[in-house]
Amino acid sequence: MALTTATAVINLSALKHNLAQIKALAPTSKVLAVLKANAYGHGLERIAQALFSEQSEDTNNGDCSVKADAIAVARIDEALALRSSGITQPIVLLEGFFDNEDLSIIAAHNLQTVVHNQQQLDAILVAKLTLPLKVWLKIDTGMHRLGINPEQFSYFYQQLNASKNVQEGIILMSHLGCADDKVSESTAAQISLFESITQGCEEERTLANSAGVCVWPTSHYQWIRPGLLLYGISPLPFEKTVIKTSNDVQPVMTLKSSLIAVRELAAGESVGYGNAWQSKENTVIGIVAIGYGDGYPRHAKNGTPVLVNERRVPLVGRVSMDMITVDLGINAKDQVGDVVTLWGEQLSVAEIAQCATTIPYELLCNITRRVQITLSA
Repeated sequence: MALTTATAVINLSALKHNLAQIKALAPTSKVLAVLKANAYGHGLERIAQALFSEQSEDTNNGDCSVKADAIAVARIDEALALRSSGITQPIVLLEGFFDNEDLSIIAAHNLQTVVHNQQQLDAILVAKLTLPLKVWLKIDTGMHRLGINPEQFSYFYQQLNASKNVQEGIILMSHLGCADDKVSESTAAQISLFESITQGCEEERTLANSAGVCVWPTSHYQWIRPGLLLYGISPLPFEKTVIKTSNDVQPVMTLKSSLIAVRELAAGESVGYGNAWQSKENTVIGIVAIGYGDGYPRHAKNGTPVLVNERRVPLVGRVSMDMITVDLGINAKDQVGDVVTLWGEQLSVAEIAQCATTIPYELLCNITRRVQITLSA
């Protein structure tokens, strides 16, 4: 008997489709594809290779030959892994560098770095490099996380421009803190401040994350930085559809497993640790081979939907390390070995995240190493 254990099916055609949809939203902008955190759990190297691969047009999904223009990661080890896998395209370090010694590595591997503080600026100015660096200068326009203060901009910009260690064409950037709010006054203020600070600079600019791409077209500029949207998930709260066309973005990951046991349960009997759920009537329960050890959220509540044979059934009882239990219903015909979908095309990860009082980002990034990976082209 061959059962499916926890498996993440990665649909690379959906990825290319999503990239085309994003390009259509911001047709004059270049795409800096955000692949940090193992490409949001989808596999760093495979996603990068797919974003730059040649594919013919797919009449169902639109033009899938479109490519990203550059890749963004958080840290240098992610960038070096991409270089080792054969990726030669531009790679940007969103957090910049952590050690002055990293600068020679960045130069040697043709990486690009964000500069967001005085220590990084000082290190670049005194470094002895064989090649100048491509720099993205980050300004804090109100999120108060990373970035130089607005009043520091002129100094940083002039110092970088004058340095022999910096290539011509510094890219100016900031980050939106509330872009998922369509009527956010703070987002409008951030855009306005970014405009004011960078006015008169003949440099490329970037501000829009996934939510900015969707609902703040004035934030698009020369570069956009899609992350979650690239993987086919809405960056807006509790919205299933973001792009209002016949070809919306499509989930790249479908998380599946299978039933490993089916058993009858009498009214009044409980399921799982702590007797956290008790059946009100006779029913049939199914045990699914997935748990928090695979990345399924431990805090998913009773009633969280799961797909069994294409119908929604509720999660019951606590999530265990290796298993969950679902209520199949008294007339269930499901059998051991039947495939179970935890999230994907027919069941949004955003809905599961809501049931677990978290966000889709966390669920995707928490997929563990023991989950099997299969590709769907």
